[in-house]
Amino acid sequence: MPYLHQLRIVRWGLVPAILAILLGFSLGGAFGAFEHPIQDWLKAQGEPLLATVYANDAQKLEQTADRAWHYFLRAHMHGGGIGSASLALCLLLAFLPGSERLRAVLAGALGFGAIGYSSYWLLAGMRAPVLGGTGPAKESLSWLAIPSAGALLLGVALTLGLTIWSLWMTKAEAG
Repeated sequence: MPYLHQLRIVRWGLVPAILAILLGFSLGGAFGAFEHPIQDWLKAQGEPLLATVYANDAQKLEQTADRAWHYFLRAHMHGGGIGSASLALCLLLAFLPGSERLRAVLAGALGFGAIGYSSYWLLAGMRAPVLGGTGPAKESLSWLAIPSAGALLLGVALTLGLTIWSLWMTKAEAG
């Protein structure tokens, strides 16, 4: 297994990226099987708060539950999409030249960013009906969203930089 060492360098990115993909695909399966029960559950989460949080405005609760459902869909799409992109970039990092520590850190940023940001949308969707809207739900989870998105952006940008450096600035090895 000559490539196992290279994969181990980026293991802290590979596993969370695959978990993000699993999250996205699992949500897709759950939505296919239980779309209406999930939507009903979201609305039911806010019903006990109708008089207080929603000021007896059933329309506002309905809109919040609908937006929360869209956040669930975002979690599904982000898990599959960002997870797959992070997985591909981690595999690229495994075989680029350069510091093993740098490649490990970049892979970790990509993997944990992928699972963190996907989870952020799912958790925001779960919190929205209870908090009275998507704004407060997103705000309550900024501790997860900002570092996850930042890790992803930084990981992609630095992986691009390392790729450019590797392809244009280093001498190719023979053979």
